[in-house]
Amino acid sequence: MFEFKFTEEQLMLREMVRDFVNSEIKPIASKIDEDEEIPKDLIKKLGENGILGVAFPEEYGGAGFGEVGYCLSQEEIARGCMSTATMVGAHQSIGANTIYLGGSEEQKQKYLVPLASGEKLGAFCLTEAQAGSDSFNLRTKADLEGDEWVINGEKLWITNGSIADIVSVFARTEKGIAAFIVETDNPGFTAGPPEKKMGIRGSKTNAITFDNARIPKENLIGHDGRGFLLAMKTLDAGRLGLGAACLGAAKELLELSTQYAKQRKQFDQAISQFQAIQHMLAEMAIIIYNMESIVYRTAVDYDLGKKISTQSAIVKYYCSESLDKIADLAVQVHGGMGYSRELPIERFYRDSRINKIFEGTNEIQKGIIAHDILKKNGKIVL
Repeated sequence: MFEFKFTEEQLMLREMVRDFVNSEIKPIASKIDEDEEIPKDLIKKLGENGILGVAFPEEYGGAGFGEVGYCLSQEEIARGCMSTATMVGAHQSIGANTIYLGGSEEQKQKYLVPLASGEKLGAFCLTEAQAGSDSFNLRTKADLEGDEWVINGEKLWITNGSIADIVSVFARTEKGIAAFIVETDNPGFTAGPPEKKMGIRGSKTNAITFDNARIPKENLIGHDGRGFLLAMKTLDAGRLGLGAACLGAAKELLELSTQYAKQRKQFDQAISQFQAIQHMLAEMAIIIYNMESIVYRTAVDYDLGKKISTQSAIVKYYCSESLDKIADLAVQVHGGMGYSRELPIERFYRDSRINKIFEGTNEIQKGIIAHDILKKNGKIVL
């Protein structure tokens, strides 16, 4: 039986991040969406408060809270702004985490420490035009010339692409796929203009070009030819963090919908008195209970060092699908006001949709889950 409760330190972390979100993020969340940009001073404050490295050990510049702490932090940030949660996730859960999971001690000291401390911002460069869901089919090349790797190719849909200082890049070598650390002030690194998106508009998403980007031989992460396995391991954590962000947004939508239902009157009474509205709120609560259970159950297993590939796929699939459902119900509870940009409901609705696409589409997640079911002859052992 799964038994878990948060420690006093974890609860203090949640309270700290919640206070930060209430004071620093929620008041400007609509402006972030409208301006399509997260202010640099907000990113700086996130780093100063330890939020950009909350999961990593203290010896690498982090706060030492592990994956459970990271999920708590992302849950709270997403209650204020999904764009900001996306920026933090790309930086910490996949960009910097690639170095933490596969890097040498020297690489961690040189690159992970400034990333975890918030001094530098990170990104994760995997997706290409012909390598989206088929991520193994990437075409970006890395050739070893003397003591340098020379990288050429283009990456698409890279979150933080134009604002990152350090990126984890996956490229094809003679031995297969390998991972590399590239500093973005490299003359061969170019970020294209930001994509115009339906949702999470505050997060920067760019195409990245590598044109004879030369990096030191020692910037290879792990072993040549083993990069694809590292990418998949990194995405396990990324999908879990995405689930936590979906959970936070879902909780915020339920609170906002409950408050509105108590205030809004029709037929001379609050609409919260109508069974139709009550059933919507109840359905939202039921879904959130399930979301929270699988997010933190999986986060605990991750921190215990267990293999969570199937679990993280379940979390990503269920939580992203659930947030879409909850956002739709929230709009319905709010009626016309839910469709208006005057309230944040409309923004949450737009921000929700991407979660079923990035970090691996939900169709890919079902494939991962089905593969495990077939391997275990239908037994679900998590």
